Amino acid sequence: MLSLAPKHTPAGRRYVLRTFAFMIPYMLICVAMMTTDAFDGVMGKPAGWILAAAVAAPVVGQIWSTLALMRESDEFVRMVTAKQFIIASGLAMAAATFWGFGESFAGAPHLPAWLIYPLFWAAFGLVSPFVRSSN
Repeated sequence: MLSLAPKHTPAGRRYVLRTFAFMIPYMLICVAMMTTDAFDGVMGKPAGWILAAAVAAPVVGQIWSTLALMRESDEFVRMVTAKQFIIASGLAMAAATFWGFGESFAGAPHLPAWLIYPLFWAAFGLVSPFVRSSN
């Protein structure tokens, strides 16, 4: 995607800055949750919802950042990025639906719902090299 919205364009620079601004706190919170017991006291309590919101907020910000890139870019970049976003969303939803039915009907192990976010970005990364036109 960055090849379509190079860092030397104003929209591309803003996207990169926004991405870092949202993903650094996200990664810091996630790493802290995985490597320390600092959050163990809030698990299963109402304060756990505050922690959930703190981790989800940068995710919302990153999605907004990508949508802002589309809004601020030229027509070609907007269309290609939108196609990549839509295809990746469809693939992630299809995979999550398949796995959900696998849990219900085939005894597949449960996976946490938050995995849809990294799954979406993995799908985005996989489809991006193949979606290079606005047709």
